[in-house]
Amino acid sequence: MSVPVPIVIDCDPGHDDALAILLAAGDPAVDLLAVTTVAGNQTLDKTTLNALRVCTVAGLTEVPVAAGCASPLVEPLRVAEDVHGVSGLDGPRFPAPAVVARPEHAVDLLARILAGHPEPVTLVPTAPLTNIALLLTRHPEVAGRIGEIVLMGGSTERGNTTPAAEFNIHTDPEAADIVFRSGVPLTMCGLNVTHQALATPEVVARFEALGTEPGRICAELLGFFAGTYRRLWGFPAPPVHDPVAVARVLDPGLVTCVDAHVAVELHGRHTRGATVVDLHGTLGRPPNARVAVALRTDAFWDRMVAAVAALGGGPGRGAPATGDGTGP
Repeated sequence: MSVPVPIVIDCDPGHDDALAILLAAGDPAVDLLAVTTVAGNQTLDKTTLNALRVCTVAGLTEVPVAAGCASPLVEPLRVAEDVHGVSGLDGPRFPAPAVVARPEHAVDLLARILAGHPEPVTLVPTAPLTNIALLLTRHPEVAGRIGEIVLMGGSTERGNTTPAAEFNIHTDPEAADIVFRSGVPLTMCGLNVTHQALATPEVVARFEALGTEPGRICAELLGFFAGTYRRLWGFPAPPVHDPVAVARVLDPGLVTCVDAHVAVELHGRHTRGATVVDLHGTLGRPPNARVAVALRTDAFWDRMVAAVAALGGGPGRGAPATGDGTGP
């Protein structure tokens, strides 16, 4: 069996971020070194609390969690409450967190892990790229310790926040511009591929059939998310964006990529935050990213369900529930 890939997930939970954490927790192909949080889907205090809740359900009591940036580099934060609810994880009832956040800033934790780990570490940002941009600008000495950045964000096609821009990139395009121009090996898993990961009723039933707390949490997260996507975009089933980035790390064969140059639009009146993906080399610029274009959907869901099944009942089983999914 191959050696697990050491990773850090930088996230803003968020229903699909929660599933990404659970996938990394339950799949033996990755070694989850830390979970860092940033403002995005909700405010930083809420995304951090949600990360602690999910880590508790996943049994990640020894994995450090640290909060990072509370706002984008330039513009005010605009959360996605219409998508993820008041808490950022509306829907399920979670057990009381058995994990507390570290007192250090997420960027400092990332720098310390990269500097101290014996092998390069893969960063998996599933959120606005504010933390990652600050890491690269404040700690340039650790850039060479990053094995790869595999992010969920952008699109080769249209957006979901504006007609041109996807949420994570649109929330902090200046940060995304820094990351895409950094020279660090980078893979972009955008909407064009994550929209292939639809959580159909059959998929939800597989999580319910596990009969465990993590399985219940997944089914309830997807139930809430399904209602959101029907109401806002008319989707028959909700796409789970963020686990696709984790899937690319744990088994690159699940996600087909092509090399391309990607630029982030910073100034367009109608296109700010768009990822301009030169799939056909029109601009003559060298590729700076691998761009995901296809997902082996059935194999992806098999891997996702197997990972959640491996978590068993979860350490929160029998712990007092807290909240009703409508607030922190």
